[in-house]
Amino acid sequence: MSHGVLEMDLIEELQLRRWAREHYVPPEQRDGSWHPVVQDEMKKKDNEKFSPKQRWNNN
Repeated sequence: MSHGVLEMDLIEELQLRRWAREHYVPPEQRDGSWHPVVQDEMKKKDNEKFSPKQRWNNN
């Protein structure tokens, strides 16, 4: 799960991913200087918004 920027342990990565989900913003509002793990998690959430399962749950 390392992105090559710097080594981090699993706990640190999970904390960043949780922060990203709790502070989600649309792509056009994201700061390019945010940690790559944060950006990756927000991209995952972008994809979830448009998944068939998500659309099904909203109907």
